Amino acid sequence: MSRLARPTDGRMIAGVCAALARRFGTSATTMRAIFLLSCLLPGPQFLLYIALWVLLPSEEKTARAAW
Repeated sequence: MSRLARPTDGRMIAGVCAALARRFGTSATTMRAIFLLSCLLPGPQFLLYIALWVLLPSEEKTARAAW
């Protein structure tokens, strides 16, 4: 499993679904479909997405911090 960071490529909106897809070894399209289907259920999906958008670092920031 890779480190959880929003990728710079393959983003749709913020890269949250792409980051989760990389972390769990699925495609970004599959993760986006899972998210859209989960929106049909009651719960704080959009708040969780926004929180992950804010809290997950971008790959470019983690690459710069490593040097």
